[in-house]
Amino acid sequence: MRPEKPKLYEYPLPDGWVILAGHSESDNDRLSLKIAKANEWWFHVRGMPGSHVILRAPEGVKESPAKEMLKQAAAVAAWHSKARSGGVVAVSATLAKFVSKPRGAKPGTVSIRKETVFKVRPKLPA
Repeated sequence: MRPEKPKLYEYPLPDGWVILAGHSESDNDRLSLKIAKANEWWFHVRGMPGSHVILRAPEGVKESPAKEMLKQAAAVAAWHSKARSGGVVAVSATLAKFVSKPRGAKPGTVSIRKETVFKVRPKLPA
């Protein structure tokens, strides 16, 4: 039996960019460790439960996303977290290649390196 396809929230952005967010801990695992490509940006609210979020570039685009787009993805990570009603929220971001799973960790638990922190208000794209 094949594992169930992960349930993901999908938010299209201008110019073909897409934000993906996991529904559950196992969806977060698959999104962060199997679906995300090495140079895609990964986001998670700091210090509390929430969805793992990936910012996916359109096919063939190599350049980094604009800072405004990174902030939009961070705002989605804040929205899909326990901090949704918390005003300004700190969100960790890094490239997916710097996300790993500690041995024996429960689903949805990852460790990250080379973190950047965005302070954003929880919000979904218009």
